[in-house]
Order: sequence, then C-alpha cells, then structure tokens
Amino acid sequence: MPFRMGRPCLLLQLIVLGPCVVLVHSFSLITFDVDGTLVRGSGKAAEESAHAKAFSHAVGKVFGDGSPTQAVADALDGREFFGSTDGLILLRLARATLGIEPNDSYPKLEEMMQEMYKYTQNLQDDEVAKGIEPLPGVLGHLETLSNMKERVACGLVTGNVEGIARRKMRAVGILGSDALAPPSIEQKRDKRWACTQDISFLGGFGSDFCSGNIDDFSRNHLDRAEQISIAAERCKTLLNGEKLNRVVHVGDAPADVLAAKEFAHTMKTDADLCVGMVAVATGKYSAEELRQLAGDPISGMWEPIILERGMADQNFLGACGVL
Repeated sequence: MPFRMGRPCLLLQLIVLGPCVVLVHSFSLITFDVDGTLVRGSGKAAEESAHAKAFSHAVGKVFGDGSPTQAVADALDGREFFGSTDGLILLRLARATLGIEPNDSYPKLEEMMQEMYKYTQNLQDDEVAKGIEPLPGVLGHLETLSNMKERVACGLVTGNVEGIARRKMRAVGILGSDALAPPSIEQKRDKRWACTQDISFLGGFGSDFCSGNIDDFSRNHLDRAEQISIAAERCKTLLNGEKLNRVVHVGDAPADVLAAKEFAHTMKTDADLCVGMVAVATGKYSAEELRQLAGDPISGMWEPIILERGMADQNFLGACGVL
C-alpha cells in the first residue's frame, strides 16, 4: 500500500434552493512546485544544496555506516530524480548506492525522511538557501496574490519533504510574501517537523504520499497527482462558505504537467471543478516539450497554458485564471 485554458474562474455562483437563491463565492487554489518553478539552482551549487545533501545523509544514516552515500546527481540517472518526489528518490538512491531493494527500504521511508529533515533542522537560513534563489517574477506575483486571499489560496505541491519545504520557503523569502495559505488542521496536528509549526503552510508534499514503486517512471507524476489531490482536500477544509471551483498547478517539469492532467481526469465527474495547468519553461524542459505533454484543452475541465518566461511573464495571474 502507498505511504500515504478556457473559461475564467467565476467569482460568484447562483445556487437555487427551493424558492431561495443563495450566493456562493467560488474559490481558486493555486499550487506551486518548488525547484525550477519558484526557485532555481545554479549548476553544481544546487547539487551541493542542503536539500540535495540531505538525501545522501539520510540513506547513509539509516542503511549505511552513518557516512553520506554518493550524491543523487552522481548515483542516479536524470529521469530518476528530475520532477520526482523525495520518497521515490530516497528509495532509488538506497538501491543505487547500497543495493537496498524497495522491499527493505520502503518500511524505513519515514525514518529516512526524518533524517533528511534533521540534517536541515539546525542549519541557518543562509545555509538552507545556499545554491538556490527565487526565479524572476516570483516574489512580485506572490505579493499580489497575498492581497487576493478572499478568493484565491496558494500552497505548494512538491516532492519535497514538508519540513524541508518550510525551511526553504523561509530561507529564500517566499514565506515572507505572505501569499501561502495557512496549514490545514491535519497539517497542524502533524508533529514530525519539529520547530517549524510557526512557518507551516498549505500544501501536498513528498512526505504525504509515496507509492514505493521506483521502477515505473510514471509514478513520478502519478505520486505527484496524489499530492495535488491532498492539497485540494486540505484547502476545502479551510473554506468558509466558498466552493472550490478551480485548482491550478504551476510547475516546470513533465511530471508537473502529467500530474495535473491526471488529477483533471480523476476529477472529471465533478462538473463544478476546473483544473488548470501553468507550465513554466524555467527549469530543464522547453516550452515545446511541456506543450506536447499538456495536449489540447478541454473547456471547463482541463485548461493548460505554457509560459516560456514562467512567473516573469506579466500575464501569469491571467494564465492562472484569477484576473
């Protein structure tokens, strides 16, 4: 078992209940991938970031002699980690470096994630931010979104372990934009990420779900689709009278596009929910590659848009359907 653009978003819906007409505010959720979407790394520096080093530390600590294993970028093929989730990467690294098969490593996945977080827990923000920085346009658009909370919630959907995602967002200044919505009650009750409750926020994370299937590369996006679903369900628990009518995922990798597309497919029975995708060519993949994967829009159900300049595009919020 797993570890578990067409129409614009309407601001109001009319629901007829007998003789009464009730106004229900509609609501949009925008979920952001992190690496390559909100932040960029600079080559070797990114490979030596605190997050990258945490993988080697965790696998070596749980299955080795305590010393770090070979680095992810050296031990794995690109498709094994680009656009993947921390859980799948940990399992692949354990096999590639120490010969530990998933049947043996999967039961200790939670322990490895805890070791990843512990590696970053006592680092200063400048150490966590080393090798990464916000991409152009990110902070400006997030600041605008921070003033739209009456109809838009922002969160993360990322393969990152949640505790590490919290530290990264504070370290690079994204948390300071005040755009990210507060965490759900479920997230608040999760005590795994010590000393980060005051910097927590809404999202679906690599530590929330992992299928454990490291040989099927479609799991890179299928696991992420589960994270979009988790974020959407958590968002619904925060709404007070509003109806979630639009979920837009923003990401730079094929896994992001295919995850959002899969989520749209699973939600097709919900006629009131539209899934948008803003694919940003600010990572390792071209706009054309992302466009081919997105396919044709289906009005009111699946509405992808490709932005070559990512969040530096002045029409970013329009692409998200919130203007």
